[in-house]
Amino acid sequence: MPQSQQMRGTQHEFVEQPGLFLPETETQATHPARETPPVAQIPALTADATLSACALPYAEYLRRTDHSAYTITCFLSDLRMFTEFTGGATEVRRLTRADLTNWLDHLKWDRGAKPAPKTMARRLTFLKNFCAWLAGEGLVRSDPAANIALSRPTPPLPELLFDDEVQRLEQAASEDVRCHLLVMLLLATGLKKEEVMGLRLQHVDVADPEHPAIEVHFPGQAKRRRERRMELPAAWVGVYERYLQRYRPREYVFECTDRNLNYVLASAVKRARIEKRVTLQLLRDIYAVQQLRAGVSLEDLREKLGLSEEAWYESADKYRRLAFPM
Repeated sequence: MPQSQQMRGTQHEFVEQPGLFLPETETQATHPARETPPVAQIPALTADATLSACALPYAEYLRRTDHSAYTITCFLSDLRMFTEFTGGATEVRRLTRADLTNWLDHLKWDRGAKPAPKTMARRLTFLKNFCAWLAGEGLVRSDPAANIALSRPTPPLPELLFDDEVQRLEQAASEDVRCHLLVMLLLATGLKKEEVMGLRLQHVDVADPEHPAIEVHFPGQAKRRRERRMELPAAWVGVYERYLQRYRPREYVFECTDRNLNYVLASAVKRARIEKRVTLQLLRDIYAVQQLRAGVSLEDLREKLGLSEEAWYESADKYRRLAFPM
């Protein structure tokens, strides 16, 4: 069972507290990372802090910084596994590069089924994040993970639509006002599926019909840097007004399931006679590539896409290769 601690003088007293770590087999969908601040004050760490003592302060650090709920859940699970392997009483100031690589080797070779390369890459990302936090707190003299190479698997690149295919898709989408609104929205903003589904009517600004915009908001501590305002083409306003008259949503722009949106998009793809696989994510990818080709910097694109630094590790190279193939 996960543990938290209360500081009394220089001693740590362990008290059972459920819910800090999640079993590796459980998913963020059923147990999302909590984003509310802790009820009890988290004790400050001392020079002789142990791995077990780091659990709550590290969890609070993740919640206060630019990390998604999914990343928080994964990193806390990784910390639990690392603590179990290394020993909760291990003083963090004595952590070495060998401790980190031994744990990674154990995960890779000593646990039956070999983990996916992407999973191993994420766990190394956790180690780099955790050790950088330890160094920032002054709990280690030097970052033991600094010289460990971050080698990530290279996923296959998606097959983008050509410009004429994008035009055909837009034309086909215009036959269904909901699909038309969706395609225009994604090609103009590159929102993630979750952001599309979470877009509220109150976050749509059409006060100036020539310069409409949407605002992307997140609850609690997740709002840091990922909240943003995205401009839309003026033509979007007319489509939006027709959509409101047709569907009369009350709270969210799209009051349906993401499966429904996939269906209406698939129908437009079929009408456009496009043979490639077109998804909401592909439209986001097309937006990102168009932004890079228009001269937007990688850092500015990261902010436009609302990605944390951890998530950007996996996306930056993909979009660079898509936009400027060798």
